[in-house]
Amino acid sequence: MVASRPTQSSRSLSTAAETAGAAVICGIVVLFLALPILAILERAFAETSFVDAVSSAEVTDALRLSLETTTISLVLIVLFGTPTAYVLSRGNFPGRRVIDTLIDLPIVLPPAVGGLGLLMAFGRRGIFGEYIDDAGIRLAFTTTAVIMAQMFVASPFYIRAAKAGFDAIDPDLEAVAYTLGSSRFEVFRRIAVPVALPSLMAGGVMAWARALGEFGATIMFAGSFAGRTQTVPLAIYRLLETGIEAPLALSAVLIVISFVVLFVFRLLLGRAVLTL
Repeated sequence: MVASRPTQSSRSLSTAAETAGAAVICGIVVLFLALPILAILERAFAETSFVDAVSSAEVTDALRLSLETTTISLVLIVLFGTPTAYVLSRGNFPGRRVIDTLIDLPIVLPPAVGGLGLLMAFGRRGIFGEYIDDAGIRLAFTTTAVIMAQMFVASPFYIRAAKAGFDAIDPDLEAVAYTLGSSRFEVFRRIAVPVALPSLMAGGVMAWARALGEFGATIMFAGSFAGRTQTVPLAIYRLLETGIEAPLALSAVLIVISFVVLFVFRLLLGRAVLTL
């Protein structure tokens, strides 16, 4: 006996059921992610003292310090991470997989472990810190330590994305450039970087976002000193001791800044893809 084929109406019902199920699952995920954000914004802007909380010295200092340090961290990550990703993408040398794994390690390590490692390496009694201290340079518990902690935890996100962008480049493009007499640096600058630009931009945003939210490594290696090492996450944690208004206001500002940066990045990324 030949099985009857499903009718058009039964196929339509099945498709509608699948679409409805997917919509429900998607809605649950979106609500789960959005509700905490909306709760912070609702409570923060409902407070009558929101402006006063945002304009307090500790809050403005934390915002200024976070924006300054994450900007410096991102510039350094891009400067050093881009050629590193290119070498890992194109190089075939002994120990490459070991280096690849070491670069990924900060992603899975607890940030506090990274902060402790930085302290043991660059603190006054660290492996290199002793020599640095003898030279009159102090790194631990300074603004420089904040930048180093942010770079430690955020660099892998940029290098991973950059390497994926370089891996996706057609090797024939670089081969043609080499046959025309271009040097390796010229190929890197004129072909690899422009073609991989969307991936570099994505990695930069991810690295910046990770640096902006860094807590564990910073407090271990830099401490929490207002105006010097107290970034926004550290300020939120400390301000919880005095009440909920200031942490809510600071969290709301951070949410707005992060959303604007991500939204603008997506617009720029779309334009960059269209121009390539």
